[in-house]
Formats: sequence, structure tokens, C-alpha cells
Amino acid sequence: MTGMTSSARPLLNRRLAEFGTTIFAEMSALALQTGSINLGQGFPDTDGPEEVREAAVRALRDGRGNQYPPGPGVPELRTAVAAHQERRYGLAYDPDTEVLVTAGATEAIAAALLALVEPGDEVVALEPYYDSYAACIAMAGGTRVPVTLRPHFDGGAGFRLDLDELRAAVTDRTRLLLINTPHNPTGTVLTREELTAIAELAVERDLLVVTDEVYEHLVFDEAEHVPLATFPGMRERTVSIGSAGKTFSFTGWKVGWVTGTAELVTAVRSAKQYLTYVASGPFQYAVAEALALPDTYFEAFRADMRAKRDVLAAGLADAGFDVFPTAGTYFITTDIRPLGEIDGFAFCRALPERAGVVAIPNAVFYDHREAGAPYVRFAFCKRTEVLTDAAERLRKAFAH
Repeated sequence: MTGMTSSARPLLNRRLAEFGTTIFAEMSALALQTGSINLGQGFPDTDGPEEVREAAVRALRDGRGNQYPPGPGVPELRTAVAAHQERRYGLAYDPDTEVLVTAGATEAIAAALLALVEPGDEVVALEPYYDSYAACIAMAGGTRVPVTLRPHFDGGAGFRLDLDELRAAVTDRTRLLLINTPHNPTGTVLTREELTAIAELAVERDLLVVTDEVYEHLVFDEAEHVPLATFPGMRERTVSIGSAGKTFSFTGWKVGWVTGTAELVTAVRSAKQYLTYVASGPFQYAVAEALALPDTYFEAFRADMRAKRDVLAAGLADAGFDVFPTAGTYFITTDIRPLGEIDGFAFCRALPERAGVVAIPNAVFYDHREAGAPYVRFAFCKRTEVLTDAAERLRKAFAH
């Protein structure tokens, strides 16, 4: 009897039993099936800078990275990451011992949690959170403790962190804080005051911190990205994660990195070497060149994304959604209750047929899904004409 197992036990281990196929795969398949505009998964529909793409081609042709790159990453990229952190934030890291290149930020998160968390340790994370957080905490045997960012409708503030709730979530079993800012999916950027309070809590309770900063260059209006590692007492306890995918619009290259003290980076590398070992050889050389692009690139990139945000936000509001302000990332969170809807899953599964647009139900990012039930996320990292078309489709489907 081929294809059968005699084991009465489920094949998938119980740590991962609650995690099925990701919602991104489901909704992207639905987009293809229905020919809908995919504003669900967060990837651009155009490539990044031509000179960066050419740098990858040059590396391939020159035979750089076509075989296994060094375990910690190619020296050129580690040096570029360290230079970027110092130039942008005044954070000095030794490229040889305090920088590690990973297969995107997703592997960096997995390796950090597998390295630093023991079974039974509690990990406090800001909910709603990127779906890999919950899975990686589970794989590490940790217990996730969500602290929920809650919507506020006064003063255009969007979703906010309750610092008292964060403090109350920390117990004697807490090992680590997992912080994401700019925050996916809500678009919140933690303020300097909030980060100060988080830093003080981490120092007081002797906690490790992993910060996911992949949207560091996508902050808008008055928002400012301030790495947690810059606060007093934080450099020695913080693993900072960055990525090329979101900043340079080459998400398929899967080039991320970790910075931290030599001790922290050594720990993360110990786990990472048994995941991919190494990845993205030629692309590492190209990303090294990308990180050295002039400030004008980063400013133009941010201005372009801000304009796209405004196009989609206006279109969603015209269609009747409540639109939360987005201070960072390339996502907009909406409330579907003004449309007479309460279930984001049902809404998103029906949306391709109703409007020819795909979005993501925010409930997938919550432990208790009812907390995120009426919220739906749209990505605006698409060409302006695509966003305009999507906005018009939504307006026709829902505006009265």
C-alpha cells in the first residue's frame, strides 16, 4: 500500500499542527484563478534599480557567488551592512564578527528564535504579527505571548501599543521581546517615546530583544525609524534584522542580515548554519552595491511609495472602507464594517469575484482571530495604474 502510513500519530508534529498553508499562498492562487489584481502578498510588480540588477548579472558572469559563499556572508556585503548601520544610525558593528547574512529576514527570524529560545520560554510579540513569528516561536518550543496593538480613531493615530499592557505581559518566564517596527500589517511606526519605554523594560527585566526592521526605509510623513539598538543598554541585548527585498524591490533574491554583538550573532549563526547554511551567492554582491546607493535613491523610493499609499488610501475611502493611517511599510489596514461586513476571511475570499481584487484578512495575524475579524490589509507596492484600476474596481463594487 504505497503512500500510506501505519502510524496512528498525525504526520505533522504538534508544534506546527495549527499552521496550515499560509494565507498568502491561498490568496495568490485565488488571484491567478480569477485574474484579479493581487494586493494581498507584499511584493512589488516592478524590479528595483537597474544598476543593482546589473551588479547581480556581473557577479554571475564573473563567477562570484556561483559556488557556496562564506557561512557568515560575503565580506563585501557584511562590510556594506556595517557601513549602512553606522551611516544611518551611528551603530558601529564589526563586519567580521557582528554581521550575519541570511536567506531573507524570514530565515533571520527563525534562526534567532531557534538559537535564543528554550522550550517553555515566553516570547512577547506585538500582535497582529507576520505569520512566521508564531510558527518560529512554536518550532523553538517557546510560548508566544501577544500584546495587541489596538485601533485608535482619534487624531489619525491608527494602531497603538499600550505600554502598560506590554509591561504586564512580561513574567519571570519571559526570555525575549519580538518587536516589529515599521509594523506589518498595521503600518504603525513606534515612536521614540514608545521605544524608550521598551528599552527600559528590557534592561530592567534583563530580556533579549529581536527587532524586525525590514521596512526601515519605508517611513512616511512625520514618522521616524529609530533602531532599538541605539537606546541605552540595548546594543548588547538586541538582535536587529534587516533585508534587501523590501528596500530594493528584489524580494525573490532572499538576502537578509542580522546585526548584534559577537556573542548574539554567533548564537544565531549556530542555528542558521543548519537551516540554509548559505544562500543567494551572486545576489549578496549586488546588495552590497545597493546599500551604498546615495541618499537620493532612498528618498525617491520613499516618496514614490508614499504617493502610491495615498492613491490606494483615497480609493479605499471612496469605496466606503474605514482606512487607518499608514506611517510605514507598504500596507494599508482597513475596517470593513462600514461596508456591512464583519468577517474578513469571508470578505477576502469573496472579493476576487465581487471586485476583481485580492486582499488579506488581518485575522490571520492574530492569536484570537475574532480580534482581527473586521480588518483587511491591502498592499500598495504596485504600479500606480494598477492601484488606480483596483481602486476603481472597489468603488464600483461597494460605493453607493
